[in-house]
Amino acid sequence: MQELLVISGKGGTGKTSLVAALAALAEDKVLADCDVDAADLHLLLRPEVESVNEFYGSSKAVINADLCTRCGRCREVCRYQAITDGAPARALSGSGQSPSSGSRQSTPVFQVDPIACEGCGVCAHTCPAGAITMKSNLAGYWYISATPYGPLVHAQLGLAEDNSGKLVTQVRQEARRLAEENNAWLIITDGPPGIGCPVISSLTGVTLALVVTEPTVAGWHDLERVVKLADHFKVPVAVCINKYDLAPEKSREIEAYCYEQGLAVAGKIPFDVDVARALVNAVPLTACSRGIAATAVEALWDSLQVQLVKAFNSK
Repeated sequence: MQELLVISGKGGTGKTSLVAALAALAEDKVLADCDVDAADLHLLLRPEVESVNEFYGSSKAVINADLCTRCGRCREVCRYQAITDGAPARALSGSGQSPSSGSRQSTPVFQVDPIACEGCGVCAHTCPAGAITMKSNLAGYWYISATPYGPLVHAQLGLAEDNSGKLVTQVRQEARRLAEENNAWLIITDGPPGIGCPVISSLTGVTLALVVTEPTVAGWHDLERVVKLADHFKVPVAVCINKYDLAPEKSREIEAYCYEQGLAVAGKIPFDVDVARALVNAVPLTACSRGIAATAVEALWDSLQVQLVKAFNSK
């Protein structure tokens, strides 16, 4: 089984559009969307969800109001300022007394802001009354779906939730399981942008990383960063220059850089309005166009198959 990961130094380089276009060309494959912080591959592949699964990220602190003595120790030790004095306890406010009729009535109940809480557990460890516990937090969902182009494993992290690297690992494990079940020879993964934790979780152990870049100074800079990251994990890299004809001189400079680094430029895709039309209609480019960009993607796919075999045999 081989794994092709498509990544970029930053968002907006056309990475997801390219993955969708490759999905319409490749056979006997499983698709995975590891860009869990901003998943959008499903928008182009029209999946029918077959299973929905919960994902639990970091634990969050929970205060038991019945045990809390309101000593304030948890607030003192929380470096994320996630514990507030909140509103009066609901149980006390329902007693029929006015807020000023008793000292306990107006005493605020400490509360945990689940967005600010980093789940470190210091508050639970230091609470003298044992009123704080750490509970698993439902941080998102991952899905197995059927698409016209093959099975798709995708996920979505909840707003302000973390541990996207852990969720990426979950998506990759399920994609591998599906590939084994279906005797698929290839997994095509839409990876996260950048060089952070989700990218590292997506990158380790893949057969080949295709880095999509653009002919700009920023694009070149981001390409260099991703190449260094892949080199650290000893993952072979191929490069695709998207919209190369918008800045031919810069494209030549990037090609020269790739040559110096021993990187294969697997393809160069020209600017084509058919790409925008495909996005508007929410379909893969190669499923609806025979234009110059679609033709370039087909040539890219031919080159990638050679690069995949070469990388697989070199392991």
